[in-house]
Amino acid sequence: MSITKLDSSRKLLLRGGIVLLVLLIIWLANPSFKNAFSEDQNDAYKQLALFGDVFQRVKTSYVEEKTEKELITSAINGMLNSLDPHSSFLPEENYEKMRVETSGKFGGLGVEITTENGMVKVVSPIDDTPAFNAGLQSGDFIIGANEESLVGLPLNEAVDKLRGPIGSKIIITIQRGQDEPFDVSIIRDEIKIRSVRSEIFNDVGYIRISKFTEQTNPGLINAVSDLNESSKKNLKGYVLDLRNNPGGLLSQSIKVADAFLEQGEIVSTRGRSETDISHAYATDGDIINGQPLVVLINSGSASASEIVAGALKDHKRAIIMGKRSFGKGSVQSVIAMPGHGAIRLTTARYYTPSGVSIQSKGIVPDIEVELARIEEIVGGDVREENLKGALDAVEEQSNNNKDEEEPKQSEIDFQLARAIDLIHGISVFNNVSAEKFR
Repeated sequence: MSITKLDSSRKLLLRGGIVLLVLLIIWLANPSFKNAFSEDQNDAYKQLALFGDVFQRVKTSYVEEKTEKELITSAINGMLNSLDPHSSFLPEENYEKMRVETSGKFGGLGVEITTENGMVKVVSPIDDTPAFNAGLQSGDFIIGANEESLVGLPLNEAVDKLRGPIGSKIIITIQRGQDEPFDVSIIRDEIKIRSVRSEIFNDVGYIRISKFTEQTNPGLINAVSDLNESSKKNLKGYVLDLRNNPGGLLSQSIKVADAFLEQGEIVSTRGRSETDISHAYATDGDIINGQPLVVLINSGSASASEIVAGALKDHKRAIIMGKRSFGKGSVQSVIAMPGHGAIRLTTARYYTPSGVSIQSKGIVPDIEVELARIEEIVGGDVREENLKGALDAVEEQSNNNKDEEEPKQSEIDFQLARAIDLIHGISVFNNVSAEKFR
């Protein structure tokens, strides 16, 4: 009987055998792949044979028809997703999207996500994006999109469900803590990440970094320059806000830490081999010339932002304030697969200058401050001059002009307000010390 007359079942069996043969050829031809199985080649043959058998059975008997490409892609995804939440397969279109994202401009909701126990978890919403404006919070679980469950999906498939044409509407279902799930309607938009923004609060320079992109270090340099010019170089210190910063480019986080450090190690990465270790060191020059620096972090501060906070903390260059960070201390290498996209593979761990791993531990702040808001209590202060008939009492003068000139304290969150107070306290102490020893 000729091959053209084989029934469909035998054709599928032949295809399965071809897949197995290809895998064996790859194994025999690739030294690194072969060496990985050198300890027990017989077991490797058995496992590859098992893969071929399962492939053929699924192709023949699954309730819906699946192409060879779909099955192989799913097998690759399953292998990578089983390693850790950050290893994944990037098909060609997703690989291109990732490269666009790191340039600082892309389309979508504007939220950094990961997976936890088969669920999509929000690491942090990105400032001034649809997700941020809709009120999504770090720690939220996105369990559905347009009435379709996302539970159990690989991360790249969940991302595909959440993305869509700019201007299109999506309804996502959120699980927040122990509360009942609720729906949030969001209009997708082009995400233009303004990586760095800055302003002045009561003679303190405030710099917010929302994500580490190619624009971050130049944006930081410009922000410090603008703040100095606006204040006529009369700032008492700086607050660097890394809250809800999900990370980004390692190279940019190193440059940001280097901007405030004169010398010493910034971060080290350690891979599988004892010799697979790299170090990044600071160069001369402190962009703010040794002025007081407070860094704000929270549970949404991850990866690259933890590298910056950890380096500045270990070198005692800054006071870290807020809540413990996310704890993503692993390094993902994006390895291109020509014609097929790429794989994102965890290849190393981050360590702070003191040799502490960030993974699952995060950065613990020097001063822990809960997130809260400040509200003015009207009539709360009573002093001697407020008593009826008090000696030397004077009429209360209006502070309206001052209120117009300075931002109201109630408009500043509690963590930021504490950071600003700390900068002022350091400034007062330094002035007192200078007077004492003059």
